[in-house]
Amino acid sequence: MIVIAAAIFGALLGWRRATQLRGNRRDKAQYAFAYGLGLAMIGVFATIIIHRMA
Repeated sequence: MIVIAAAIFGALLGWRRATQLRGNRRDKAQYAFAYGLGLAMIGVFATIIIHRMA
């Protein structure tokens, strides 16, 4: 659940960041993908750490 939420949140952040930089639709998609992937990876590590602590 953390991974999915982090990926969606990251995609929204990336889209917003590209909009602030006045990027076109492809730029927005690339930023959304990169931010989503990055935060999803952080979410995976957070899930593993939480699971190991329980």
